Amino acid sequence: MKVIDKIKSVYFIGIGGIGMSALARYFKFLGKNVAGYDKTPTQLTRELEEVGIEIHYEDNIAFIGEEYKDIDSTVVVITPAVPTSHTEWMYFQQAGFEILKRSEVLGIITKDTYCFAVAGTHGKTTTTSILGHLLYQAGVDVTAFVGGVVENYQTNLIGSGKTVTVVEADEFDRSFLRLSPNIACINSTEADHLDIFGTADEMLISFMEFAAKVEDKNLLFVHEDVDLDGVKVGFGADSSFQVKNIRIDNGWYIFDIVTPKETVSDVRFGLPGHHNLTNALTAFAMAYVYGVNVSDLVNALETFKGVRRRFSYKIRNEKLIFIDDYAHHPTEIKAVSQAVHEMYGDKKILAIFQPHLYSRTRDFMEEFGEALSTFENVVLLDIYPARELPIEGVTSDKLLELIKSNSKCLVEKSRLISYIKDFNPEVVLTIGAGDIGEMINDIKLELE
Repeated sequence: MKVIDKIKSVYFIGIGGIGMSALARYFKFLGKNVAGYDKTPTQLTRELEEVGIEIHYEDNIAFIGEEYKDIDSTVVVITPAVPTSHTEWMYFQQAGFEILKRSEVLGIITKDTYCFAVAGTHGKTTTTSILGHLLYQAGVDVTAFVGGVVENYQTNLIGSGKTVTVVEADEFDRSFLRLSPNIACINSTEADHLDIFGTADEMLISFMEFAAKVEDKNLLFVHEDVDLDGVKVGFGADSSFQVKNIRIDNGWYIFDIVTPKETVSDVRFGLPGHHNLTNALTAFAMAYVYGVNVSDLVNALETFKGVRRRFSYKIRNEKLIFIDDYAHHPTEIKAVSQAVHEMYGDKKILAIFQPHLYSRTRDFMEEFGEALSTFENVVLLDIYPARELPIEGVTSDKLLELIKSNSKCLVEKSRLISYIKDFNPEVVLTIGAGDIGEMINDIKLELE
């Protein structure tokens, strides 16, 4: 009997997180009782409530339903963002309930299914989304857990299959070491989360441990710049899967994919940026080796619409382009810059960046300055702290000094919309993983 089959009820503390909400949907699809707590209502929590999941926003054990108080049939899922002093968490702890992190739950699910795992410090969410879309459109019995809302499905969960899973293998807190991948990819091993790993070498060791989980290296796909054994994907001649003959036609990439067996010509893909071509190629390669029909893969790549907050078009007309992106690492910002300049380099572009985490800003201060300097016009917001306390000397003012753009300034969030309107750009680009995402609809409405 599968472990999942023994569970009748699942209670989430921090249910509104992007990863937690996908799990909540999954268990609801399986017919389990699902409910939970979160601090504030958001678009994600409202969408969960629409599918019949009960959520409350006050830390109070009185709101926990009776069906979630049976210790033998209930699992409690917790997010690290919730403090240990949380009343409901302490209630379940003291009563002896099984309390699991999201990554531990994914570990259980992947052990019971055929698992595609997508790892790397960049590109996880987009690659996972594309791969889930390819498999689902080809009729595979799949569920893909995505760290973002996929535009094709307007949710962070693709499919409701019970035998195949696609998951993001998150290196944060070494969570990906709990997974049981059958096929995996590693997009990047660039340094990040140094507040957790300490050094880039320690982080690389974790990626090596993850890679070792895939016994057959013919089922481990690695970006051509990643120094690990596996099937190489990229633009270079030494890669087993290559993108070649790239053209741009009316906002579309058209290109060829060279596989070890054949060349697939005139593939169309709508997401800008060479990093997204690599993400698409990696997803294609994994599905191809799994045995999905090539014509199904080509058709699905053309119909993929993207992920919310990943080069996501909010306004797209002749007068104004408004793009929103989750990029929060210097390499990701450079990738977004490459994409936006390739598509709109002749227009007046305004890039707005909210740094995420004091530690990340400190660790990559010079690299952020260099990446943002690729834009002519830059607006900085104050650092979004997330789980951290301020670090002395680490400020947006300090970062601003390192940016070499012709036009640069620090703006308060409350003044951002009026600043954009006064600046009168032709392309607006919002970047960052903090609460700038909550402002996007307001910005869009004002600009429209």
